[in-house]
Amino acid sequence: MINNGKIKGETVKKLIKVLSCLCFFLIGCSNFNWTESDDEVFLELDPRLQVDDNGYYHLSLDITKWQTLHRFSGTVTVNRAPLENLRLNWESSHYWYLGDTLGYFIRRVINAEGHYVSLDTSYAIGFDGMEVPTINPASYSNGSGEFNQMFAPVRSMVGDTVTVWIYFWDFDSELRETEFYVVLD
Repeated sequence: MINNGKIKGETVKKLIKVLSCLCFFLIGCSNFNWTESDDEVFLELDPRLQVDDNGYYHLSLDITKWQTLHRFSGTVTVNRAPLENLRLNWESSHYWYLGDTLGYFIRRVINAEGHYVSLDTSYAIGFDGMEVPTINPASYSNGSGEFNQMFAPVRSMVGDTVTVWIYFWDFDSELRETEFYVVLD
């Protein structure tokens, strides 16, 4: 869909998902290698997780907490040299919804005896139904070509298998993408 010369976000997301499915058959997990005109871009993913015989990574969820935080890492190089400031876009197949109350704020002051005293509590409301992704949307490579990305599934997802997509545009403005799978134990 085009609206005033701009492509709508839903159309782009659908296109990216279709392309990622096609690229799954062409690109393996862990090390991703694309060759362009004169430059070779090499992305090495380190999910920092155990991998099974099927190539699926496994993350043990901490069910005593709502979210389990995990960091994916990796490096990206061009012609074997670190590639700085490459934007990597991320998506995952899973998300969750907020309830009405996001959290609360407690107004505290110090009394005459030097102790903190809670005066009142205000609730952050009105967030009912807001969608929360399990992965941040982007990361950038640093001067050493290293990148990091936070992944935060919630405890109700235990037993699920999450698909994670990574994509970026190369020097020839071509979309490069891959995916991997994380089993939530």
